[in-house]
Amino acid sequence: MISARDLGRRFGDFVAVEHVTFEVAPGEVFGLLGPNGAGKTTTMRMLTGLVAPSSGDGEVAGISVTRDPDGVRQVVGILTETPGLYVRLDALENLRFFARLHGVKNPEPKIEQLLRRFGLWERRREPVGSYSKGMRQKLAIARAVVHEPKVVILDEPTSALDPESALVVRALVAELRDERRTIVLCTHNLDEAERLCHRIAVIKRTVLRVDSPAALRSAIYGRATIARVRTLTDGMIAAVRAVPGVASLEVNDGTLIAACDPEAANPAIARALVGAGAELLSLAEQHKTLEDVYLELVRESSS
Repeated sequence: MISARDLGRRFGDFVAVEHVTFEVAPGEVFGLLGPNGAGKTTTMRMLTGLVAPSSGDGEVAGISVTRDPDGVRQVVGILTETPGLYVRLDALENLRFFARLHGVKNPEPKIEQLLRRFGLWERRREPVGSYSKGMRQKLAIARAVVHEPKVVILDEPTSALDPESALVVRALVAELRDERRTIVLCTHNLDEAERLCHRIAVIKRTVLRVDSPAALRSAIYGRATIARVRTLTDGMIAAVRAVPGVASLEVNDGTLIAACDPEAANPAIARALVGAGAELLSLAEQHKTLEDVYLELVRESSS
């Protein structure tokens, strides 16, 4: 559904992104993570035909972003980092205008549904210039999906929203995902990315790594078991080191971290510790967060 092939963009002598390559399958929620200035927004703008690539090419729903950017903009719903609304018009007028641009027939039921969902229906006839930043953000998201596009590209959709409104937006993204829409989600909210995205690309001018959140954690840190005992002895350490499948062992203040396949090794680790006289307090798989993975990848790219 979406293909980026060696995309690059320069602004004068400044290289914003280079050699960006990834594929997004139909119905997939694909996340873009990266620090400020990493090129996420530039990449999204190239994929929506808003900025022409300096090099490379891409396709959205089979349409080239270099040869037919106007065609790309017809098949996607876009939320950019700025809402891009007409502040002298009210919410109804804004959504009706964008619905007409996309040739939507009888848009009124969809417009009402979206405004009610985002809590804007009661203020639908007020100029958008009187809206708060969060209200404008919600209206911009409604504008992005009013024509029911197959591809939705969202740049920081929960930015400036209160927790309740952010929950509504995440529910909408989950609903679009369940409808098999293809979504590219650019966000700094790592918990949001982990819950919503099938796969994630970590970007810092170029793509550092692409995979599912679980596979990213495993690829960067491997799998491990954490065992906590009341009083740790050298005999207990030696017993765990001797367990088949334990590749390495880290000891830290009464805690053992064994690099292993937890499903296969945990029963043997428990037996070894108890056999060595340990009072076992807990035994569980170590869970690194997506934040841990993200920070490690960004650090590696800077070294």
